[in-house]
Amino acid sequence: MSSRRATTITGSLLTACFSTVMILSYSAAADDQGPGSGKGGKAVDEAPAGVKVTTLLPEKISVDNSTQKTAFSATVKNEGNKESGDIRLLVVGFDGLEVKNVEGCTAMAEKNLPAGSNSGFICSTGNLAAGESKSYDVEATFDLSRTGKICLPVQTRDGKKTYWQQGPVPFGTTNPSPNAPATPLLLGTDNKPVAPGGDELPKTGAGAVPLGLTGAALMSAGAAGLWWAGRRPRREH
Repeated sequence: MSSRRATTITGSLLTACFSTVMILSYSAAADDQGPGSGKGGKAVDEAPAGVKVTTLLPEKISVDNSTQKTAFSATVKNEGNKESGDIRLLVVGFDGLEVKNVEGCTAMAEKNLPAGSNSGFICSTGNLAAGESKSYDVEATFDLSRTGKICLPVQTRDGKKTYWQQGPVPFGTTNPSPNAPATPLLLGTDNKPVAPGGDELPKTGAGAVPLGLTGAALMSAGAAGLWWAGRRPRREH
């Protein structure tokens, strides 16, 4: 992303998906995360013939109850039979999940974050050969008193096309463990918040995003679809 002008992030429909991931403890070993999963992912813009990019998140991770820290990997893969071309992976946090760092990637400026998100990083993946994948170590915090989601769009380098997008997909548990050292979370499971003396979910997030605007939240029967705020540069003819 240029320091003079933010790279335009366009063409991306952020569809709220509900697939399950357990969140690894911040210090937990990668072996504890289980297999990678593309739950909550879908193709968006048409990719070139022979190119099929996808992403993977661990099936399970866990949050340290004392520090709220968690760590996991995010993977982008070319499952096609041709090179991907120059692509980038975005790692974006929503609600109670805030992405603190993605190894080798650049933090997004606050003004360029997608509507409704609280954090984001841009990873310049480059050109992936057929069958090749690249993984990134993600450090985040998760407020267990809230729900939390993550989103992994895979775009062209200029951000004009989004070939694939996983999420925003929730992390969560229906069985909170406030007295344990860590709380395991599942990919695609809505979090039942850990709150002293109550099961009521704090009112956060979805309703705060204004409706009727580019990048607005689309509300429907327990699910929300978030449009990626697109700002295409105006072309002179």
